[in-house]
Amino acid sequence: MPEPITQTEYWNGDVGARWAAMQAELDQVFAPLTAALLDGAGLRPGERVLDIGCGCGETALLAAARTGPGGTVTAVDVSRPMLERARARPAGGSPIAWIEADAQTHPFAPEHDVALSRFGVMFFEESRTAFANVRRALRPGGRLVVLCWRALAENAWVHVPRDAVLTVLPEPAPSPPGGPGPFRFADGEALVDLLGQAGFTGAAVAPIDHPVAIGADAEAAARFAATVGPIAGLLREIEDPALRERALAAMRQAMPAERPVRLGAACWLATAVHPG
Repeated sequence: MPEPITQTEYWNGDVGARWAAMQAELDQVFAPLTAALLDGAGLRPGERVLDIGCGCGETALLAAARTGPGGTVTAVDVSRPMLERARARPAGGSPIAWIEADAQTHPFAPEHDVALSRFGVMFFEESRTAFANVRRALRPGGRLVVLCWRALAENAWVHVPRDAVLTVLPEPAPSPPGGPGPFRFADGEALVDLLGQAGFTGAAVAPIDHPVAIGADAEAAARFAATVGPIAGLLREIEDPALRERALAAMRQAMPAERPVRLGAACWLATAVHPG
């Protein structure tokens, strides 16, 4: 049985390249959730920000605009394709340092006022170790603000196309419990406890619910679901073109009739403080 690939290998392969190519579309789809993250972070001019799992740079760029020339943004990710896309984008406000590194272990300077992440922390391989390292990157009193998905059943933008595909394909084997994955922190109380174990105080989660527009019409929505997100891996394994088309047709049929196609998204906004 082959050894499972690491998250660094995963995000530097085909997945990272596809997400980099889809940067503009992904940022548009997740825009209302990104706004909730940044509003929750309460960034102020002159603050020093650490962006964990910065991907193609959207949150880092928006943080730089909010903190202004007197601030700084350190944006870190393991994915070279996504960082290349991030570095190519126009920037303004705070200077941004783009770092290809693993936030679980990178020796950050303990100087940041805020550590934030949009859908990055669920992919840590050792969550408690990683959050402890992020805490050490904050100054005393510095704050952590991260956005992560709630349960699959609460996220129609994922489960609607997934349920449709599973009328054509067999259900895949479940991922190992507690391993990296988009719904790893669906249990908000467990996340609060984990942040406490990592040395944070005042940890709390607040629900964020917002529909997201995943396509201009059913065809575009099905194409989006087939390219990114949990269902994409299933579809990549289909070798029979006719079977793949049946799966795509099932997704198109399952999409709501409204244009653009909007489906619910459910997240936790998790916050905590470095106790100093």
